[in-house]
Amino acid sequence: MVRQAGRRLGEIVAQLGGELIGDSSIEVSQVGTLASAEPGQIAFLANPKYRQQLQSTRASAVIVPPRFVGDTDLPKIVHPNSYAYYARVVALLNPPEVRSQGVHPSAVVESPVPETARVGENVVIGRDAMIGENVTLYPGCVIGDRVSIGDDSVIYPNVVVYHDCVIGKRAVVQAGAVIGSDGFGFAKDGERWIKIPQIGRVVIGDDVEIGANTSIDRGALDDTVIGDGVKLDNQIQIAHNVTIGDHAAMAGCVGVAGSTHIGRRCTIGGAGMIIGHLELADDVHVSAGTMVTKSLRQPGQYTSIFPLEPHDEWLQNAAQIKRLAKLAERVSELEKKLESLEKSS
Repeated sequence: MVRQAGRRLGEIVAQLGGELIGDSSIEVSQVGTLASAEPGQIAFLANPKYRQQLQSTRASAVIVPPRFVGDTDLPKIVHPNSYAYYARVVALLNPPEVRSQGVHPSAVVESPVPETARVGENVVIGRDAMIGENVTLYPGCVIGDRVSIGDDSVIYPNVVVYHDCVIGKRAVVQAGAVIGSDGFGFAKDGERWIKIPQIGRVVIGDDVEIGANTSIDRGALDDTVIGDGVKLDNQIQIAHNVTIGDHAAMAGCVGVAGSTHIGRRCTIGGAGMIIGHLELADDVHVSAGTMVTKSLRQPGQYTSIFPLEPHDEWLQNAAQIKRLAKLAERVSELEKKLESLEKSS
């Protein structure tokens, strides 16, 4: 691991907050897990099951929630959300790469670009695009006509943003993502499919992160809308006219079919699938691998995963599940007969 410039614990707390217990002059240059951290690094405890590792860690300091303050004599930063604090420390000790300002000679640029922007090799920027201050476009990006990208956004290599789409401020779009491609819109005409032109846009709010090779389709008529603070993992498919509320998060390989509305602060676990034209209320949390086939209008955790078991047992249980409808009918008939007998007695 590359050694970063060090920070004293006192400097970290002065910048990020938290309570420091111990020597404020201890310097750390990187963050590690409790098990792998070396001297000169700071570790963190977020999951209580790793509590015992506080006794054996070689880290120079630790980040802990208040309830575990007494579990170690190491210098420590105490914060109620130790995981979020760890994230901020990682960012502090590992500032992002900063490319040189200006436009690379190999770029093809047909719109004005601020002097503070960074436009890499072989980037293409179409006509009437609006590129904000301090925007970074890594090599190979294609930015379509009339696209708007907000200040301080970072667009990694080979991202394609189709015409008329809007990306807000401080966005991070990872390599290979495609924003604004046509949605899956076809009308059946006999044996043939007629393509429906997709004339909406994709509108993305501020502070959004989009993972590598994720695809967000433009709207068919109305826009596809991604709210402020949304976090999308890699290889996600967002279909046309989907709306995602502020601060929602989705793990890898999620698929959301067209015209589904997802509320604020929702989370979708990896490989979760949501069919079209549904509504998920605010604060709905869908477990990994779950298929959502109906609207979820109340907040809470939803799961539709069949538990893992040996294959032979799964086959037996699957066969029994097929019989549930008939069994329910028989139970209903028996209840009616029992009720009739009770009335006649």
